[in-house]
Amino acid sequence: MTQPLVADGRRKFLGVSANVFFLGLVSLLTDISSELIFTLVPLFLENVLGASTTIVGLVGGISDSADATFRIFSGWVSDKIGKRKLLAGLGYSLSNVVKPLMYWANIWGVGAVTAIRFGDRVGKGVRTSSRDALIADSVTADQRGKGFGLHRAMDTSGAVIGLLIAALIVYVVEGTKTIDLSKVGYHRMVIVGFFPGLLAIIVLLTLVREKKREKAAAAQGAAPAIKTPFSNQFKLYLAVSSLFTLGNSSDFFLILKAQNVQTPLFQVCLMLVLFNLTYSVIALPMGMLSDKLGRRRILIFGWFVYGLAYTGFALASHVWQVWLLFGFYGLYYGITEGAAKAFVADMVPAERRGMAYGLYNGVTAFMALAASLIAGWVWQHINPAATFYIGAGLALLAMAGILFIVKERPLQLRGA
Repeated sequence: MTQPLVADGRRKFLGVSANVFFLGLVSLLTDISSELIFTLVPLFLENVLGASTTIVGLVGGISDSADATFRIFSGWVSDKIGKRKLLAGLGYSLSNVVKPLMYWANIWGVGAVTAIRFGDRVGKGVRTSSRDALIADSVTADQRGKGFGLHRAMDTSGAVIGLLIAALIVYVVEGTKTIDLSKVGYHRMVIVGFFPGLLAIIVLLTLVREKKREKAAAAQGAAPAIKTPFSNQFKLYLAVSSLFTLGNSSDFFLILKAQNVQTPLFQVCLMLVLFNLTYSVIALPMGMLSDKLGRRRILIFGWFVYGLAYTGFALASHVWQVWLLFGFYGLYYGITEGAAKAFVADMVPAERRGMAYGLYNGVTAFMALAASLIAGWVWQHINPAATFYIGAGLALLAMAGILFIVKERPLQLRGA
């Protein structure tokens, strides 16, 4: 039987929208590159450059949120000009131009690491909102959770592959007992990480397409209507998500926690593999479950898991405990990421998705910067456990917020 056309105007590819699949492949390749080059940056800063925990928190915050303004701006531009693929391509290209500069970061110092990471995050800011809107445009409302869940699963599969390669490099260069990261080992990761990033750009430019209606509107000089106001429920969702993110500091601190309990570097890489593998395995089924049970229930459950994980990190004192917690933390990501992105599309009209994702990604990213700065100061001046207790407490407050003040639209009323 001939497969029907789906929302991106093409036949399904391996059972899913072609755009969703190829955008997932782009993210998979990009994550291989990013995990190799940037995941162990906190250890590079501490072990090679001798940076303080406060500086690590600053760089981590920039890693998560320097792209905030660009996410908002690029989302608005993608709605106005109807060229989401163009902005996504520019963002992916910028990130992959600056990544190789990390090879010389040990010569230039902490300022260079911050600048390079800033450039990478600007690229992410330019691409993320446009890419998310492109995914939302490519699936129907009743499969939105599945689409975003698949994308997150493929994205995180790239992280698993990248971290396995990083672990292999550590094994060859550092061995299995070394605690600290060396300059030589890090340089090998940067060299290998360049190539999958380049391949990601090629896939995006050749295999991802935009919906014809967007291209036609842009060709006629007509911008999509963007005057429909955002609903109060969308604004409340932004506020609650921001509260949660204020306690969700950079994952850099999880890596530092692992090192603090004397985890060998090789095992740190494998812990990150476990985290991303768990995330990847459950992202798609949880996204599909959010299509059936509703986004709000899934988010409440995911934030509860996050609170338990952060409490566990606060209390952990042995390597085996940290192993378990990295796997458990992956559950939180897999449960929430697809549902959170789909929830945005449910609440806004199709012609304003770019701006909506820009606001969502941007506002939460600004809060992530604040979270990482607070976490770095608390870690250094109070104690590491307090960093995680703050995150768990704010997750509890956010759960109450989404339970009592954010309402969910029925399936038939969600954006097309």
